[in-house]
Amino acid sequence: MLLRIVPDNTKIKFMWLRKVSFPLSIVLVIASIAAFFTVGLNYGIDFKGGTIIEIKTDGPADVASIRSDLSSLNLGDVQVQEFGGSDDILIRVEEQPGGELAQQAVIGKVRTIFEGQEVDFRRVEVVGPRVSGELAQAGAIAVAASLLAILFYIWFRFEWQFAVGAILTTANDVVITIGLFVLLQLDFSLSSIAAVLTIIGYSLNDTVVVYDRIRENLRKYKKRPLTEVLDMSINETLSRTTMTSLTTLLALFALYIFGGEVIQSFTLAMIFGIVIGTYSSIFLAAPFLILFNLRAEAMSPKDDDGEKDPKAKASA
Repeated sequence: MLLRIVPDNTKIKFMWLRKVSFPLSIVLVIASIAAFFTVGLNYGIDFKGGTIIEIKTDGPADVASIRSDLSSLNLGDVQVQEFGGSDDILIRVEEQPGGELAQQAVIGKVRTIFEGQEVDFRRVEVVGPRVSGELAQAGAIAVAASLLAILFYIWFRFEWQFAVGAILTTANDVVITIGLFVLLQLDFSLSSIAAVLTIIGYSLNDTVVVYDRIRENLRKYKKRPLTEVLDMSINETLSRTTMTSLTTLLALFALYIFGGEVIQSFTLAMIFGIVIGTYSSIFLAAPFLILFNLRAEAMSPKDDDGEKDPKAKASA
């Protein structure tokens, strides 16, 4: 290969590094949970209700001027973002007290800002509190259901230690990513739920690749110490894991820089999730198997040379 991030035949002692990775992850998870319950997420209009207005101006829009004009209306939290071209503007206004009529009045007030200008109101949506509550519930169910499906899938394909390890590894990624949303007060919307679900899928894929190699080597090198087999397995998959993460990150950085403000929260969460997912697949997934006392005897009987055990041959 012309580009090689990780050299061949690495012999990094990853199982020794669990003395650092486990405490680090525990601290990050506890901090994320504490921040979630004390500071809380910055819920977007999808979850707390409000009005979404999409407009197209005649020529490049002055976002700063539009934001200043809208702030004079005293509508509370108002977000103005470019998306697509410089003449495409997305306006988000928080839910107003007074029910449905108050939300409809917001649209009229916003229209007054653009009187005398050639502005095309392309989309106007009002998200009520009932709908936003249903969306929040559906999002939570989606994340929980995905984790439960992972548990059964890994349990069916591997041993129970692998299933629990995969769930804990993935949950670590989800909780710490939520902590990022809290720390930076990023807008948490339906696209954020999509980002979390995507991170779950990516983290699971990396973890299964590592676990598959571990299972293969446990069957092949049954007489070797478990820590040695785990280290060898991670080193063998290290090049693939890092290269996959790097190429994904290159695409995400391009989206973050050139994709506009509308998807920046989504893309930033994805970037962070890929990094933390790669970290957990390398430094957490395998050490969990030691924690749960995995034994090579649970695998198919093979000796260090990869040949079937003589007793197995005789019985066959």
